[in-house]
Amino acid sequence: MTDISRAGTDAGKPHPARVYDWLLGGKDNYAIDQNVCEALPEETRGNAVRNRAFMHRAVAWLAKNDVDQFLDIGSGIPTAPNLHETVQAIAPAARIVYVDNDSIVLRHAEARLTSTPEGVTDFLHADVRQPAVILERASEQLDFKRPVALSLFALLHFLPDDQDPYGIVRTLVTALPSGSFLLLSHGTADQHPEWEGKIEAAYKKAAIPLRLRTKSEVEPFFEGLELVAPGLVSATEWYRENPAPAPERSGFHVGVARIP
Repeated sequence: MTDISRAGTDAGKPHPARVYDWLLGGKDNYAIDQNVCEALPEETRGNAVRNRAFMHRAVAWLAKNDVDQFLDIGSGIPTAPNLHETVQAIAPAARIVYVDNDSIVLRHAEARLTSTPEGVTDFLHADVRQPAVILERASEQLDFKRPVALSLFALLHFLPDDQDPYGIVRTLVTALPSGSFLLLSHGTADQHPEWEGKIEAAYKKAAIPLRLRTKSEVEPFFEGLELVAPGLVSATEWYRENPAPAPERSGFHVGVARIP
């Protein structure tokens, strides 16, 4: 059986985490990743930045509302400010566990993900397709008897339907206690229909699975949960505190939901 926790670590092949790093203006990527980015519409970079801004707004809001445990799956290469820096600036004793399946991400995480003295920042080399493994290992740092914020940012569109992304999310959510939250952003072409073919072709050429989903296809990830206002919206439409983000087209559907 293939160890999928080690999948996608070949520096000779493009990897979504390194592609996303380039889109965010990072330097921890290779020419082979840059080739993918150069084949994407120019606006893709802006979409990545707007998605990242949503992440910071969402986790900051949760930290201000007494959520102090975060499980961030598909964390990607650390990009300052990182999730834990945003959270621990508000709640210094917060505990954050990052998860990714790329060994290059792991090396950067080990070098950069330093916690506050009061809190915890840990990194697991694991794959979202093995949710039970992630939950077992994350329980060494997180108390699953108390609320946990599960974040899946810009990850699920890399899981084709035959890998059961809805079932994976249900497994993760079911393991969390009442009062926990699901934070999710998912790639879409709903607001950029003219670019859908170009985006899909770029990732297909790079042999990176990609399944952009419509809003109606993203909604089932939140089934049975209590969506926080403003609900399932585009990345630039989600905010809880002023100032509101500038209204721009987005390549991501996003939402935050409470687990009852």
